[in-house]
Amino acid sequence: MDVTSPVYPYQQIAAQLRDRIADGTITAQLPTIEELRDTISPRPGYNTVRKAIDVLVKEGLVTTARGRGTFVKRESK
Repeated sequence: MDVTSPVYPYQQIAAQLRDRIADGTITAQLPTIEELRDTISPRPGYNTVRKAIDVLVKEGLVTTARGRGTFVKRESK
């Protein structure tokens, strides 16, 4: 995460996750919020990562299931 960037941190995180989904690095289930927080430097707050995931939900890339996790939506054929 680039703290000097004018782009909000949650938008930077959403872009990183979007890229990982697009290139096939993440194909099924996203890491938990805590796991994501541990892999990003400097470590963002819980709500920042949650907001990034909310962006991806609104874009239709992922879906969340309370108590189960966040999953990449499969494209319908």
